[in-house]
Amino acid sequence: MSVHRLHRDAPDAYAEAVQAYLTAAGVSASSCRVYRISLTTWGWLLHGRQPPTGLARRGAEPPALQLEALEQAATARLLAQAFAERAARTDADTVNRELSVLRAAIAWWRRRGWIAADPTAGLERRPAPPDRTRALSRPQIAALFELKADLRDRALWRMLYETCARAEEILTLDVQDLLPADKRGRVVAKGGAVEWVHWQSGTAQLLPRLLKGRARGPLFLTDRRAPARTPTLDVCPATGRARLSYRRSAELFEASTRPLANPGTADPAELEARGGWTLHQLRHSALTHEAEDGTNTPTLLARSRHASVRSLERYARPGVDAVAAHVAGRDPLRRRKRGI
Repeated sequence: MSVHRLHRDAPDAYAEAVQAYLTAAGVSASSCRVYRISLTTWGWLLHGRQPPTGLARRGAEPPALQLEALEQAATARLLAQAFAERAARTDADTVNRELSVLRAAIAWWRRRGWIAADPTAGLERRPAPPDRTRALSRPQIAALFELKADLRDRALWRMLYETCARAEEILTLDVQDLLPADKRGRVVAKGGAVEWVHWQSGTAQLLPRLLKGRARGPLFLTDRRAPARTPTLDVCPATGRARLSYRRSAELFEASTRPLANPGTADPAELEARGGWTLHQLRHSALTHEAEDGTNTPTLLARSRHASVRSLERYARPGVDAVAAHVAGRDPLRRRKRGI
């Protein structure tokens, strides 16, 4: 079946359509990189191939693809198969985010009359597995903040805990997204919505030292200058260094917290085998501690920016010590002794 373009101004190549969408559809600067990676990934999948991983991914150009290919019935079948394979290779949150990004782009292209069909119509979001991450105790959080680590890493850990935010959101922050006097900043949440995160004095005290007068560019930077192909939005105009990636920040956090996660273990090889904590545990721990302190559900939802109470429940669950203290505080004998 032949496909006829609805509008003459429609680009021929999928890559050109992606660039047009990122430029003109109102995608925020901090989200542009994530959207580009997701849409590039779909460029491989739409061609029936899985995207390269690791070092092979850097600078790899997806196969050439015509935008009109999205109109073909065979593309929908190919996409369903590729999506299933992609879901088997990576986590549900990543796959669902990539699907949401593609659907947003397709909707924009369809509104412009560039394509008529939606090849993702039959695809369903993957259910997220139950969150088995263990919240850290308050003494563990205190020990973390006492670690002798790089200023950048300490600021990142503190901000993640105080904001209850996702690591991906905080790592996409630019300096111009911050309102230091109000102790808050703009982030792009799941689905592309612009929302606010709020921090406390610990983060506020570290930020001026981290910024060193920088007024623009990524908030958290790598230690080295950015490679030549790094997108401009991910390069600090003052230092030439690149935005810190989730992968690298997660590696540093895991390595730094191995002694805390395995007290009494001194052998480096054994520490490495056992591993440390994850960045996600900071968000989990913060929400758990907020719940233990009696923060009400509407405020917890606002802090976490979950869409529903059901999504929040797996995070804001008081720990064993908090439950024990609650039960002990309501023991009838103890209450009589206190004259209550």
